[in-house]
Amino acid sequence: MLVKVHGCALQGLDGLTITIEVSVTEGMKYYMVGLPDNAVRESWQRVESALRESGFQMPRRKVVINLAPADVRKEGSAYDLPIALGILIASGQLEPITPLDEWIIMGELSLDGTLQPIRGALPIALHARHHGFTKLLLPEKNAREAGILDGIQVYGLRTLREVVDFLRGELHRTSIHVDPEAILRTAQDQAYQVDFADVRGQEYVKRALVVAAAGGHNVLMIGPPGAGKSMLAQRLVTILPSFTLEEALETTKIYSIAGLLPPGQSLITSRPFRAPHHTISDVALVGGGVPPQPGEISLAHNGVLFLDELPEFKRSVLEVLRQPLETREIVISRAKHTVRFPANFTLVAAMNPCPCGYYNHPQKPCQCTPGMIRRYISRLSGPLLDRIDIHLEVVPVPIQELHTQEGGISSRELRARVEEARARQRHRFQSLGVPLYCNSQLSPSLLRKVCTLTESSLQLLKNAVERYQLSTRAHDRILKIARTLADLDGKDTIEPIHIAEAIQYRILDKPLWGEGVPA
Repeated sequence: MLVKVHGCALQGLDGLTITIEVSVTEGMKYYMVGLPDNAVRESWQRVESALRESGFQMPRRKVVINLAPADVRKEGSAYDLPIALGILIASGQLEPITPLDEWIIMGELSLDGTLQPIRGALPIALHARHHGFTKLLLPEKNAREAGILDGIQVYGLRTLREVVDFLRGELHRTSIHVDPEAILRTAQDQAYQVDFADVRGQEYVKRALVVAAAGGHNVLMIGPPGAGKSMLAQRLVTILPSFTLEEALETTKIYSIAGLLPPGQSLITSRPFRAPHHTISDVALVGGGVPPQPGEISLAHNGVLFLDELPEFKRSVLEVLRQPLETREIVISRAKHTVRFPANFTLVAAMNPCPCGYYNHPQKPCQCTPGMIRRYISRLSGPLLDRIDIHLEVVPVPIQELHTQEGGISSRELRARVEEARARQRHRFQSLGVPLYCNSQLSPSLLRKVCTLTESSLQLLKNAVERYQLSTRAHDRILKIARTLADLDGKDTIEPIHIAEAIQYRILDKPLWGEGVPA
């Protein structure tokens, strides 16, 4: 007897329907074909034990299992459940009350028949809905994750025995549906564990981070140890606009595939903050492996990627960031297929100003020569620095301010300003008919359209370009920052004060920075 059960394979964030064909005929041998990897081949032992422990028998006949399409490699243990069901139906031990043509079934089996959670439940559900499947059967721990989608019935069960009884009609289960909008509303009312109100002083840096959040600009903070760079970077996510449902689903898909979605959680509700150590490899940062998995830049999608001690990262690791910073995605190519992972993140980097860390420190003397400082800064390539809109110096807060100053403005209030600026940008881009959402995405042609300068603003910008010998890219970065500053002020026209402030956020464009005699 030949039986077909449908499953799903994941290639990047996309799904591919896999048909598990099971044939039970005369003979005494077991075959599995269709490019299974070791985890799939080992399913035979798990399935046999799970069937026995659940009160069924492995047929002592010839069993052929084909995973179609046969030219796509099948990976992972999530095919255990459809294989077991195919064997039960083909051997006459199970007669479902309804055909399985409309079902996608996935799940890993323990030796006792318990269903273990799998990776990628949400992308599997999206694929099933898009390709006309109306029902999805998964392990119970994955059901809430897949149940946030409309248009598909999701059932979560705990054991192989429950699955068989459910398909026979002997066990009643209702489909699971979770309201994602309600989850997001509840999450938005919950405060972050960190807040900008905790930061004493550093008003200049706070202002720069508000600009970065409002325009989606990348930031490099340069300052001595203990100046507060990491503390400030950790709080940037608290002032980014609240998650939209589309952004939450995109981020959840990535975490589901990576196996990082917390058990029982159906949706990522807060923007991610990723801070990999400087010993990270380039594959771990951008993604890759077999099968290709998302890296840190994709795990930071719609959030913040924080690289502390930036010059300590291997140069090869930093250079692979250049393309994703421009395209906002990473393309991983293999011999037979190419996968794309989104990488739309805000980069926040931090570094010391010199090897000893105390160049320009108000109290502690620097032990480095000008040549040492230049070599330290030169560890960062020009093309990478060109992709960072804002670079600013962070100076330690005097001890008197730490003990006497009142707490600063809260993240909630700063986020309100950011969301107002983002709303202005969104309205502007919609009127232009372009699919952008923040000023950092502006192309050179669009930049000229949306950046209306007064005569005095234009003259100030020209003077800065001539004085500091700025590149065309640096010129455009200043315009983007100035456009964001104007949006924060609710202005349609960029005024001289916006150009002047934008120039102050580009300290590495000034030829004399790092050239002087250490204090």
